[in-house]
Amino acid sequence: MKSKDIKLGVNIDHIAVLREARKVNDPDPIQAIGICQRAGAEQITIHLREDRRHINDTDAKFIIRHSPLPVNLECAVNDEIIDFVVANRPMRATIVPEKREEITTEGGLDVESGFEKLKSVIKRLHEAEVEVSLFIDPNPVSLLKAKELGVGWVEFHTGKYANIYAMLYSNLADTPHSVKELELDRATLKKMLNSEIENLNEICEHARGLHIKVAAGHGLNYQNVSAIAEIESIQELNIGQSIIARSVFTGLEKAITDMKEAIKRV
Repeated sequence: MKSKDIKLGVNIDHIAVLREARKVNDPDPIQAIGICQRAGAEQITIHLREDRRHINDTDAKFIIRHSPLPVNLECAVNDEIIDFVVANRPMRATIVPEKREEITTEGGLDVESGFEKLKSVIKRLHEAEVEVSLFIDPNPVSLLKAKELGVGWVEFHTGKYANIYAMLYSNLADTPHSVKELELDRATLKKMLNSEIENLNEICEHARGLHIKVAAGHGLNYQNVSAIAEIESIQELNIGQSIIARSVFTGLEKAITDMKEAIKRV
């Protein structure tokens, strides 16, 4: 018997990316919140980066204080950012790795080497009554360290799955940003894709056995999301770029309802 439908967190960072491209006040990510709610999204996700390249402090404060939907704030273990989270108390803080030069988050947290710093940060967040999730790669070592740190959530990084899918079903190999190590024949790519889906199934079930709630995200879009949404142990998906990209052509409400349909469990 299937579990209840998976929840959708809409990441609205890319609305702010468009605003910052011209350094004006339009489009305003705050205006997206009511549309997200009307379209059936269950959560608003934003990433307050150290360099404030898109969402800024003013955005984040307003969204946390006035959103009718729960807010999931992605952030690095930067003292200034953690001070902000403690002061403003979103429903959840998802701790992510962050590099200034990266275009988007490139992998999961190195939980082992950052264990002591994470322990201190998580203690502060829990004292402020903020749920904590760790954005980690889907492997047992990271998961067990997350359990040891006492978090209630993990979000598994689905970038490897998304990259293999793109190499198999698109012309990604012909683009400047192709993943060279995945330039393989289709039979090999299919085996790799199935193996990664199996790995995600197993690690998500392992997390559920440890009584840790499971989210997933990164690189998910309308074409590749269904296999991830069918993993019963996943309770939530956080998706942004593909929804905002589609909204340019369909409008945001339709883009969200299309994604809700794509992740519906049957």
